[in-house]
Amino acid sequence: MTGNLTELEAALDYTFSSPQLLTLALSHSSLAKSRADRDQTNQRLEFLGDRVLGLVIAGMIYETFPDEEEGAMARRHTALVRKEALARIAHDLALADYILMAPSEEDSGGRENEALLADTCEAIIAALFMDGGLGTAETFIRRHWMPLMSEDLSPPKDAKTTLQEYVQAKGMKLPIYREALREGPPHDPIFTVEVSIDNDKFLPGTGKSKRQAEQVAASAMLRHLDIDEEEIE
Repeated sequence: MTGNLTELEAALDYTFSSPQLLTLALSHSSLAKSRADRDQTNQRLEFLGDRVLGLVIAGMIYETFPDEEEGAMARRHTALVRKEALARIAHDLALADYILMAPSEEDSGGRENEALLADTCEAIIAALFMDGGLGTAETFIRRHWMPLMSEDLSPPKDAKTTLQEYVQAKGMKLPIYREALREGPPHDPIFTVEVSIDNDKFLPGTGKSKRQAEQVAASAMLRHLDIDEEEIE
């Protein structure tokens, strides 16, 4: 850790009554010397923070887009709670400067690992919830996620969902996704995933996560089927 926790509290706009909660939220699982030590890392807080974030984001979407149907709301929710959104907030807060991790994790590029940053951001949300209650966590989430929500007022398109709905409507089998390749360093892998319908033709998609690669592959399949994503709700 290279940053001062007082500086982080200033960035969070919150002073912890129990500073040990903030330290726990910043403690990566690489610090655990055995399975019994896992409760001294932020893994359980990640779980809680994910649920708190999901609840607050759902409420924000419900309030902000009163005319949207459930499917559009679900797509928007998925986009706002996924790893990429959390990592973006983590970068804004410079969380990488404060994370406690084993030297081996740091040497392998842990401070640049988007998944690690996203998990830490979830743990921070949980720590805010545990220390200050739902209102404290919600204030933090609204301040940092409302700008993301406002960037695109139309619900994001989900290629996987669109493809699934299409094949179901046609009475076809559900798409099959398989990981074809994983390249790059462990802290910054590039995934290639292939998708097929009825094991007929496998089309690839590449991304910095399996989820992203699956979406790219699904888009490729939609283009192969001559389906315009933008015209499907």
